[in-house]
Amino acid sequence: MRFNRTTGAGTALINVMIAAAERAGRGLVRSFGEIETLQVAKKGPADFVSEADRRAEETLFRELSKARPNYGFLMEKRGAVPGEDTSNTWIVDPLDGTLNFLHGLPHFCVSVALERDGKICAGVIYEPISDQMFWAERGQGAFLNGRRLRVSRRRDMAKSVFATGIPFNDRESHALFLKELENVMAAAAGVRRFGAAALDLAYLAAGRYEGFWERGLNSWDIAAGVIIVREAGGFVSDFKGRDFALKTGEIVAANSDLHMPLRKLLSSAQ
Repeated sequence: MRFNRTTGAGTALINVMIAAAERAGRGLVRSFGEIETLQVAKKGPADFVSEADRRAEETLFRELSKARPNYGFLMEKRGAVPGEDTSNTWIVDPLDGTLNFLHGLPHFCVSVALERDGKICAGVIYEPISDQMFWAERGQGAFLNGRRLRVSRRRDMAKSVFATGIPFNDRESHALFLKELENVMAAAAGVRRFGAAALDLAYLAAGRYEGFWERGLNSWDIAAGVIIVREAGGFVSDFKGRDFALKTGEIVAANSDLHMPLRKLLSSAQ
């Protein structure tokens, strides 16, 4: 049974974001069913853009512009699109997990965040294959299909599972990543790599694992996830413990007990 968004979402802003994400997600599901016929352009190593990706971005641009015509955009494909309202900017990733999508792996999502006066005030992450809608608004908590989310309460690193992303834009960073991975694997119950940073953060907010780290990300990869994790009670920073993850593209996220131990493990790899 599909979740009735109108009974669980709350504010008009969140309803606008959910409706746009759902429409884009439906298009992705249709394209996913025809994956072999998609026109795919290769931009560079492990960096693919598909016809479905472009269509999803167009859908989000159209729907969000219709609802808030003066807001600006920061989008994966279009880049920055200034709006008359300089206080509000949509930060959009129409298809996070593109490589999964193009290989027929059903683990991808739509990510939409709203930045207001330099701070993320709302975020939506939609996993269309499973119809999971994660969302949060500053000060209002985080939710999954209307159910309140809280990060995991585990305190023991040895009983905890962490997620990460393997760097691919900078092959030279693999050596550092392998040291980080070795450190975390030695201390934790397990490490997972799913290939969609936005969903990694949404799953962290849902308590499905205890922490997440990755380098080399863009703001649209993590903007929505950052506020969802924080509203679920989690901590988010860059590798130095600062609130600069969106600027540096480096993120460490975990519950309050494991955030510092995870950062120390990562720092000791350098």
